Amino acid sequence: MSRDRLGLFDTPPNRKQIRFSLAIVCVLFAAFVVTLPVRDVRLPEMPAFVPMVDAIMFVGDLITATLLYAQAAVFRSRALTALASGIVFAALLLVPHALTFPGAFAADGLLGAGVNTTAWIYTFRRTAFPVAAILYVLLKRADAAGQTGTPRPAAEVGIGVLAAFALSAAAALLATNGHDLLPPFFVNRGELFYSGVFWHQSVLGALPLVAIVVLFRNRSSVLDMWLLVAASGWLIQTLLIITLESRFSVGWYSLFAITLFSHLIVMLALIAESNRLYARLALSTAARDREREARLMSMQAVAAAISHEVGQPLSAVITNATGGLNWLTRKRPNPEMAIKALHATIDAGKRATDVTKSIRAMFARRPGVPSEFDLNDLVRETASLLDRELAVEKVSLRLALDQALPPIQADRIQIQQVLVNLLTNAIDSLRQSARPHRIAIRSAPLDEHNVLLEVSDTGVGIAPEEMTQIFHAFFTTKPSGTGLGLSLCRTIVEEHGGSLWASRGEEHGATFHLRLSGKGPDASSEPTIQ
Repeated sequence: MSRDRLGLFDTPPNRKQIRFSLAIVCVLFAAFVVTLPVRDVRLPEMPAFVPMVDAIMFVGDLITATLLYAQAAVFRSRALTALASGIVFAALLLVPHALTFPGAFAADGLLGAGVNTTAWIYTFRRTAFPVAAILYVLLKRADAAGQTGTPRPAAEVGIGVLAAFALSAAAALLATNGHDLLPPFFVNRGELFYSGVFWHQSVLGALPLVAIVVLFRNRSSVLDMWLLVAASGWLIQTLLIITLESRFSVGWYSLFAITLFSHLIVMLALIAESNRLYARLALSTAARDREREARLMSMQAVAAAISHEVGQPLSAVITNATGGLNWLTRKRPNPEMAIKALHATIDAGKRATDVTKSIRAMFARRPGVPSEFDLNDLVRETASLLDRELAVEKVSLRLALDQALPPIQADRIQIQQVLVNLLTNAIDSLRQSARPHRIAIRSAPLDEHNVLLEVSDTGVGIAPEEMTQIFHAFFTTKPSGTGLGLSLCRTIVEEHGGSLWASRGEEHGATFHLRLSGKGPDASSEPTIQ
């Protein structure tokens, strides 16, 4: 069973999307090549041009950042929060850029702008995206190696937005009030670039180049692909700026046109991909709801079967055992009749056992042909499946998954049933606890074939006298429990050559230990750590 893909963050691009993105990059580079020979041809000044372009890019950047913040809330990802915050920072700088541009709203610009204020604000903006993209890749690695996400994504988003506002205000103040502290780009209002601008822009051009390399080496999703397109646009901007000598030339106007095109096409692509994935997710959610309803109906049928089928032989066991006892304790014991009653008791017990096995078969069929899969991927998929339950109970889920884990041989669906049962029990235990709700899942290799998975919670835990009984059929600590879940889980694991046991948590709650083998159901090696 393939992993469900929920958004731009974890959905790999298909060939059509890759070809489309490459075509856009080729168009951008073609525009650069066409513009290069006529870049210094002077054109009439259009005072409203810069505010108009800045306003369009401002709205586009905010839409893109909103889409990324929404993905960050879904995946609880610090990487997406950092990327979205960097785009908000770049968007906010467009406001002082338009206000301080010479001739747009005042001859020398507003906010006490100097000759180079606008150029430095745009320089700060150009550094924002590559830095944000690099941070995105680094934090994405950290998220994958450790915690699945922050338990308070709204707080992380709020901090990111506040940081973007603070940094953009600081950059605007530095470019205006600290104008004389910064190296000059222009020697007058717009005719000649400062002679050292080539070196300034060469250094700045290294940032989008580094971002392209980092993104390309770690590309894995639709979002990564479109970030590469945006980074290519920023690199083209730098190459064009290095060759320019004045404002209001063909090259200068083309610079803004290329910037606007690359931003809008990325924004539109992200919107289109988000809508497509939303439609897939809606259909998947509807199918999952139907599956859950079917499972609930099956559980009701099983409960009725237990009540009717198991109740009858158990009643016969009690009746026959009582009869046998009466035949032996009467004034004139009748051993022959007592023996018959005891034989009938044994037969009724066997019938009860057969009924129990048939009910168990409804949940845990014998594994057919096992498949090889990554247990870490199955853990992440199961956590995603229970994301709603975790969010409702405000549970912080932390994953510590060893990337060197060997693949295992098992029935993937049955092992997922075990994980769902363990996580559901942990959530039920946390529901009764006043402590912070936390669940931790750790995976580690035992040897070249065996792996260990531990599920720990900070719930109410398991009483010492119940520790040896929790895996017995029909034993339960829940008022409404059936007592079959953990028994079936252990049966499934043992049929796959593994083992399942429980222990008390380090401080609170309980820890369930699951050992599985890469050799398949025939493996029978014992666990080497407890």
